Amino acid sequence: MSSERVGSIISISGPVVSAKGIPDIKIGEVVYVGEERLLGEVVRVARDHFVVQVYEDTGGVRPEEPVYASGKLLVAELGPGLMSSVFDGVQRPLNVILEKTGPFIRRGVKVNALPRDKKWEFKPTVKVGDKVSPGDVIGTVQETSMIEHRIMVPPGISGVVKEIHEGNFTVEDTVAVIETASGQVELNMIQEWPVRRPRPFAERLTSEVPLIIGQRVIDTFFPVAKGGAAAIPGGFGTGKTVTLHKVAMYSDSQVVIYIGCGERGNEIAEMLKEFPELIDPKSGKSIMERSIIIANTSNMPVSAREASIYMGITMAEYYRDQGYHVTLIADSTSRWAEALREISGRLGEMPVERGYPAYLPDRIAEFYERGGRVRALGSPEREGSVTVLGAVSPPGGDFNEPVTIHTLRFVGTMWALDPELAYRRHFPAINWLRSFSQYAEIVERWWVKNVAEDFPRYRAKALRLLTVSSEIEAIASVVGESALPDDQRLILLAAEILKEGFLRQTALTGVDVFCPPLKQYWLLKLMIDFFDRAYDLITRRVSVEEIVNLPEVYEMMRVKEDERDLDAVKELYQRVMAKLDSIAKRHGVVLEQTPMSG
Repeated sequence: MSSERVGSIISISGPVVSAKGIPDIKIGEVVYVGEERLLGEVVRVARDHFVVQVYEDTGGVRPEEPVYASGKLLVAELGPGLMSSVFDGVQRPLNVILEKTGPFIRRGVKVNALPRDKKWEFKPTVKVGDKVSPGDVIGTVQETSMIEHRIMVPPGISGVVKEIHEGNFTVEDTVAVIETASGQVELNMIQEWPVRRPRPFAERLTSEVPLIIGQRVIDTFFPVAKGGAAAIPGGFGTGKTVTLHKVAMYSDSQVVIYIGCGERGNEIAEMLKEFPELIDPKSGKSIMERSIIIANTSNMPVSAREASIYMGITMAEYYRDQGYHVTLIADSTSRWAEALREISGRLGEMPVERGYPAYLPDRIAEFYERGGRVRALGSPEREGSVTVLGAVSPPGGDFNEPVTIHTLRFVGTMWALDPELAYRRHFPAINWLRSFSQYAEIVERWWVKNVAEDFPRYRAKALRLLTVSSEIEAIASVVGESALPDDQRLILLAAEILKEGFLRQTALTGVDVFCPPLKQYWLLKLMIDFFDRAYDLITRRVSVEEIVNLPEVYEMMRVKEDERDLDAVKELYQRVMAKLDSIAKRHGVVLEQTPMSG
């Protein structure tokens, strides 16, 4: 650090420090504060002073202590070694800090994000004399058994390959030399990128393919497309974190980045203990081999919580540029917004709704809009995506508070968690009347092509049935179910089968933890075809009691857990249709035959 760019502290207010003495300081520049050189970032510049938000505890720091300017923006260090790592909010690897300082993070500790001593086997994909441009893949490294790390030419560099090496190298070793118009540039395996600036890409593509999660209420009714954005708002105990863990484990994305942003320390600790033990169902290997965790708990400095979101999305964009489909999980954006509110208050900015800064909607929009499906820069041509899933923790479960309201403006899907469903032990506790998905009609084309042509019809009928049943339930709560006409009693029965047999799903063990798309379709077909044919019988004067008392009614609620999986659903379908045909024959009724498909 240059001695010419040293200032001094004027005042300290929690994580916000005012300083003077560096006239050429810039917004966003990283500085080191105090004798212990605490990491900070410049957030305001005035004529005679500047303001820094410090990413570490400022207890004991005094006025007149020095402030050192670095000349750099806050950047993410990108390269082999990110995968399987656990970082804090400013990308310090927690396992390295544990070895260096013990179980508590000591102030001022400096560690590299990527290991400098580990050697990686670099295999070139270009040769001497090749022309390269930003984003071109010049070689590969096997980062984990599941992830091939593609080493790319950094943005802003183009020219001719003068040297390219093969062998085992550290991330700092030179692997290629590029002859550019302004001279030779040596490339190693590290890229640095300012976290608050989106990484460039060649073209933004439409999001048409669903992110398959294996949770029926999500995949069938409220899907999110790869490259889309979803919010999962809900109060304490409604199952946000468990649902997001299921997404991390079972979604068909290739890379998962999990940001524990301001959550309780014991919850993050439990996740860090359990996550490495989880097995990826597709490969049979630890899920950590395709995951990165950013752990910034509620007792860590509030400024680092604000930075953690940007650090995570920058890493996600980096793997997207390599051609991977990435899922970024932010748990929770409410805690991030609270960090914005605290810093804003200490800066003396004018508050608006519930004390949040006026720029809260802009920051939320900036975050979610960095998701998307894109064609990456460079060659070979490759496509990647970042799907952003943000948990929102509204105080008291109030969906009308600012963070939830503004988030819903910028996402395409909402999975609204309902405390009443959670109290009834119905999980996932996603309320099918309050949730929505703007991707549903877009991804239906994928379901029609890959699963069944009549899937959209069954989905629409099921949603309609659930809506009508909620209206009938309101009447039944007044007059009693027994006073309802037979057709309305059948609607309530069919809705109960849907809720128990389709919407409710285990999160822990058993065959029902993950439900593939074809099984989702057959379960839906079973229940809707049952309702249609039974309704036809009711309109022909057949008593609803004959249908209610069928033993197959209970089986429809439990067949999802049958070890025979899809075969059990198809076998039950045949039996249910045969039983209804038998009732129709007994009453001299001819039912229309339902076509078999899927």
